[in-house]
Amino acid sequence: MSTSLPELSVDSVTGIEVSLPLAGPGARSFAFIIDWHIRLVLALSWYLVATLIYNRGFSLRPPAGYGESWFALVLVPTLAIYFLYHPVLETLLRGHTPGKRSVGIRVVTRSGAAPGVGALLVRNVFRLIDSFPLAYGVGLTLMVLTRESLRCGDMAAGTLLVYQRGASDAELLQNAAQRVGKLDPLGAEIAADLLQRWSDLVPEARISLARQLLTRYLGAEADLSEGDELQWRSRIERLAPPR
Repeated sequence: MSTSLPELSVDSVTGIEVSLPLAGPGARSFAFIIDWHIRLVLALSWYLVATLIYNRGFSLRPPAGYGESWFALVLVPTLAIYFLYHPVLETLLRGHTPGKRSVGIRVVTRSGAAPGVGALLVRNVFRLIDSFPLAYGVGLTLMVLTRESLRCGDMAAGTLLVYQRGASDAELLQNAAQRVGKLDPLGAEIAADLLQRWSDLVPEARISLARQLLTRYLGAEADLSEGDELQWRSRIERLAPPR
C-alpha cells in the first residue's frame, strides 16, 4: 500500500496554505550522485587542461617544486570547482543544481522561499560533517531517521528539499484572466498580499497559491487553461488594490 509523501506546509499571509512534497533520501541521493559526477568531470577537466598548458606539452606530471604558479593555475581552481560547485550553483540557480533539476527537486526555506546566500553557505559547509565517516554516512543516516529527510546542513541552515510541481500545474495557472471577473474586496486584498510576497516564493509555491486563490474565489468560473504566468500575474496586479 502506497503512503503519501511528507509535505512542507507554507503559512501564507494570503490565508491560503500551500503544501510542497518533501524529497526523500532516494531522490536526494540520486541528485547528489549526478552532481558529484558533473563536478568531478569539471574539476578533472580543468586539472588536465591547465596542467598541459602549464607544462607546455603533453605531460601531466606536476612540477618538482610545486611552484606558486602551479598552485594558482592548476590546483586552486581544481579544488574550487569541486568544493564550490554546490554553493555557487544553488545560489545562482535559486536552490537548483543540474542534478536536482534532473530529479525534479530544489532547496527551499521553511517559508517556501528560495534560500539566501548565507543559508546556502551554511548547508554546504556542513557537508563536511554529513560526509563522515565515509560516503555521507552521517547525512544519509539522518535523512533516513528524520521525517523531513534532513541532513546536518539542512538542520543548521533551516532548509529542505521539495519536489517541484509538474508541468500540469503550470498549465493550470495560465490565462485565467481571460475568463475571470473582478475579485471581491477580500479576494483583491489576498491577491495584493500574494503579489507582495511573489518574488520571495519559489515558482512552485507561487503557482500553487495562485491556483488556490482562483479556485477559492472564482470556483468553476476559474478557467485555468494554457498561457503565460507573467500575463496572469499582470492581470492580478490590476485586480489587487493599491498598497
